[in-house]
Amino acid sequence: MKRKFVLPDTSAKELSIQPLERSETIPSTWYTDPRFFEVDKKAILSNTWQGIGHISRLRNAGDQIVGIVAGNPILVVRGQDGIVRAFYNVCRHRGGPLALEDCSTKVLQCKYHGWTYLLDGSLRGTPRFDRTELFDKKDFGLIPVQLQTWEGFLFVNLARKATGLQSTLKDIKERILPISLATKKFYRRISYQVNSNWKVYVDNYLEGYHLPYVHPELCNLLDYQNYVTETFDYYSLQYSPIQEKGNFYGSNNSSAFYFFVWPNFMLNILPGRLQTNLVIPSSHNCCTVLFDYYYDDVESAEGRKVIEEDIQYSDKVQKEDAEICEHVQRGLESAAYHKGRFSVDMENGVYHFQTLLKKAYRSFFQT
Repeated sequence: MKRKFVLPDTSAKELSIQPLERSETIPSTWYTDPRFFEVDKKAILSNTWQGIGHISRLRNAGDQIVGIVAGNPILVVRGQDGIVRAFYNVCRHRGGPLALEDCSTKVLQCKYHGWTYLLDGSLRGTPRFDRTELFDKKDFGLIPVQLQTWEGFLFVNLARKATGLQSTLKDIKERILPISLATKKFYRRISYQVNSNWKVYVDNYLEGYHLPYVHPELCNLLDYQNYVTETFDYYSLQYSPIQEKGNFYGSNNSSAFYFFVWPNFMLNILPGRLQTNLVIPSSHNCCTVLFDYYYDDVESAEGRKVIEEDIQYSDKVQKEDAEICEHVQRGLESAAYHKGRFSVDMENGVYHFQTLLKKAYRSFFQT
């Protein structure tokens, strides 16, 4: 059955996919029309693997991570049996939250009316419910969510049927050898609010075209003349050798790897350091970007010195990106812009993302 509504600029023509050399960028309304915010949640975020955190943050029974996926509150918790499970962070009584932040508890208790659940999601306590008829606790356990792990990273998927996570991320860990993500230790999370559509932020991440103009200092770190973008089924890679001098990441033929995983997760890999980015849409013109930092050495004084330099340097880059994305959002909302064209040399990563976006929209509007 076809959907009863059609949004602006979702005609067959706009959803068609042309070769990069002849393709136009997606229409500005896809970034600016508030109705696309709801479409993105239903057509994309509800049907894809969404990063939620790292297994190292769930060492003991009762340890919990909370997150938001397509507007839905999510809870991931390690049970008494050692199994890590994901649930909607929603009490079955009247929708209250079980956890308001990452924490550790022996049982899950609703913060609204005090219903309690065991760590496996089964309902245990229902205060002042003795007189309620035809009520069976077995029918009111927490609603589970699909959860899979890759290299220690936890991903959830709200869809009933989902392609395996491993097939989505295949060959990444082999590509970065001898670097191993398994050696990295979580250090800190930093959150940025960016006043732009989430797709503006992703577009910006996916090309090095803007580096000389927005991040000139980053061009001193990366070998910009040998900056390469490669695309795969559900992820893309921006790769660059690191300059031999003038940086605190070391040299010895080291490289920077920037992986984008459809639709909103990034892995930024430099020697001794991993940074993950998760882009969470907040509205049609605002998103939250969560940066998690991981390092090989989080203990020694020398390691801490490198960490602080890295985070300070990264914070400057993130603020530059946020500022330019906010300017772009205003440009997209202006009367002067509708669609543009791609640089074949520099914007194949953006084209790859927008192609996946068109495929998702096309599937959504045709069902």
